[in-house]
Formats: sequence, C-alpha cells, structure tokens
Amino acid sequence: MLTRMKKMLKKEKGFTLVELLAVIAILAIIVAIAVPTIGNVIDNSKAEATTANQELVENAARLADVSGVGPADSEAGYTMKELVDAGFLDVDLEDFELKGNVKITTSDDGGKTFKYE
Repeated sequence: MLTRMKKMLKKEKGFTLVELLAVIAILAIIVAIAVPTIGNVIDNSKAEATTANQELVENAARLADVSGVGPADSEAGYTMKELVDAGFLDVDLEDFELKGNVKITTSDDGGKTFKYE
C-alpha cells in the first residue's frame, strides 16, 4: 500500500518552470510584434477617415453649388455651417473634426474646382 502511494505521488503531472518561461517568452515576442502593428492600423484608419470626410464636404459643396445655393462669401467659399443649415451635410458641427471651408476655384473654361481647406 505504501509503495502504491509513492507511485501515485511520483505521477504528478504539470509544467516545469522552463516550459512556463518559454511560453511567456513566446507571448512577449508576439506582443512586441502586434502592438506597433495595431498602432499603425489605427493611425492609418484615422488618416483615411479624415480624407473621406474632406471628400464628403467637397461633394456637399458641389451639390449646394449645383442646387443654386450660393455661398455667403464667394471668395471664402462654403462654410461648414452653411452646408449644414442648407441641409447638404447632416453632422453635428461640435463633434465634427473638420472646421474649415470649401474653396471654389473657377477655371478659364468655366469649370469649378472644390477644395476643402
């Protein structure tokens, strides 16, 4: 009976300290690679969102121009408030990150260029 108990105690299964340290080292390497990559993805998505918002505002100004809603100041172009008030943009200006104007440039052939600034 005593020998049987000794055999049972010797059959304890588990991980050694070396195995646990190896797993921790592998996880540390994975984290060291993943964190900068995720940071870059977030930065790129913010830049792409800003570009998309600028295009959205420029398109709203184009639509306002085609609809005949002229800007209050033709040299300054359309302000964000004018586009929201006229219904061409549906955003909350306090939360919207873009605060500039859309400049309108007329070319010699009569074409118009809309650029957010």
